[in-house]
Amino acid sequence: MSSSSTPTRAETEHSQDTISRETIAHMTRNEADMAFKKRVQTIFDWVQPEDNKVILDIPCGRGFYLNMLRYASNCRLVGAELDWKVLLKAKRNVGNLPDLALHNANVYALPYPDDAFDAVIMSEILEHVDDDVAALKEAYRVLKPGGVVAVTVPNADYPFLWDPINRTLEMLFHTHIQHGMFAGIWANHVRLYWRDDLRAAVLNAGFEVEEERSFTHACFPFIHNIVYGIGKPLLESGLLPEEMAAAADRTTFDKNDGSLLNPINLGLKVLNYFDRPNKINETPDKSTVNLAIKGRKPGA
Repeated sequence: MSSSSTPTRAETEHSQDTISRETIAHMTRNEADMAFKKRVQTIFDWVQPEDNKVILDIPCGRGFYLNMLRYASNCRLVGAELDWKVLLKAKRNVGNLPDLALHNANVYALPYPDDAFDAVIMSEILEHVDDDVAALKEAYRVLKPGGVVAVTVPNADYPFLWDPINRTLEMLFHTHIQHGMFAGIWANHVRLYWRDDLRAAVLNAGFEVEEERSFTHACFPFIHNIVYGIGKPLLESGLLPEEMAAAADRTTFDKNDGSLLNPINLGLKVLNYFDRPNKINETPDKSTVNLAIKGRKPGA
């Protein structure tokens, strides 16, 4: 720190970055999906939720990103979700939070005026829609000039251990499982993405590409199936004991005491050990779970 009582701009930015990392680590300490942890970090890096910003999360799903954004900032938040049953879950999770609105909306026809948002989050959505460029163009429309879109998608070049079932089926039989407990990375997806295809879609929608990332190479075997095929249904069923549910819940950040006597915390310790070699942006020669891209609407 400089001798002056007022910190320099660089010192302030460093302090904010440090707090952000600590906050993100706290918010994701219950997380068994190591790729999701990297998605959260990427979204906070690119969206930067300052208090005067208005941010749209489409689709908002169960409200996980909205919950974290509200926990870490006072920005205005809007979540849009087409699936009514999922939106009801979001209402239960985050509907009571201040300065946060939830809407039942289609990604192709958002109920917002032009130039309404400072940032749009499109995390794990494009792989579900038939026309990804049309969805991106709608995000472009509602963004203010100079606004940012943060996109994450599953990588077509994913690690074998993340989803050995589908990787084996693809290599040997040129097919995959798209629905059910064993769907893995292909669960309900129209496509997975190669780097060039994702970049082309973002550019065709009118955005300028500012940054690209690829993350989560090292992983625990069959982790996608374990987390989403077994863990998620078990948590949502309400059958887990209270302490175990608190340690597995993405919506709560302060209820897990971290005790290794809790089997969930012990499992998280193992998964975090496997995640240690991973970087926020791997080299192009490495297979990864996710691709991410930061686009900016020209102007401003």
